[in-house]
Amino acid sequence: MFTGIIEEIGTLTNIRKGSSSAQLTIEASTVLEDVHLGDSIAANGVCLTVTSFTSTSYTVDVMHETLNRSSLGSLRIGSKVNLERAMKADGRFGGHIVAGHIDGTGKISNIRKDDNAIWYTIQAPPSIMRYIIEKGSITIDGISLTVAAVNSDSFQVSIIPHTASETTLSLRHIGDIVNLENDCIGKYVEKLLQPYAPETSPQTSEDSGITMDFLLKNGF
Repeated sequence: MFTGIIEEIGTLTNIRKGSSSAQLTIEASTVLEDVHLGDSIAANGVCLTVTSFTSTSYTVDVMHETLNRSSLGSLRIGSKVNLERAMKADGRFGGHIVAGHIDGTGKISNIRKDDNAIWYTIQAPPSIMRYIIEKGSITIDGISLTVAAVNSDSFQVSIIPHTASETTLSLRHIGDIVNLENDCIGKYVEKLLQPYAPETSPQTSEDSGITMDFLLKNGF
């Protein structure tokens, strides 16, 4: 588990592509201070397992599903990536609960300065927008951010100079693709609130399936 507080910006130094997978080597320093084989390090918000490392870099394997779901497939040698180690049990919870499991990608449609802040507008598909609420949490390329505004097909975040300087957001341009992970709490709540539909009686769109028996079983 991660918190979305970026520890450093790493540099992609090598890419070995398979038929539908890839192996990435990332140059870093801070995240390597106590690294072990099998450790989880999030790169642009994607939880990846360390398969080998040196004093200056580490290597991870990226499977087909991850390449399809994220922007990692578009990285090139020299690309900068946000890095965060998995959270320690005794660490500060500075951001929000981040699993490192990308829900999909969005596109930066606008960037504007507002005094010392920078506003980013992100276009995203309905499957992601359904879980985004104003003042809620969203993870963009591994960065825990607060949603400042929401429209039907996009949302906005406003970042401070520190966030811009310590992450790759300052390197982003209009049209760039970013990794998005919704707040997992919303997804779990939605799943738990779905009624148990009998196997022999499929639920219809007109019938919510919520019965007195269901409410009693779930503490209502």
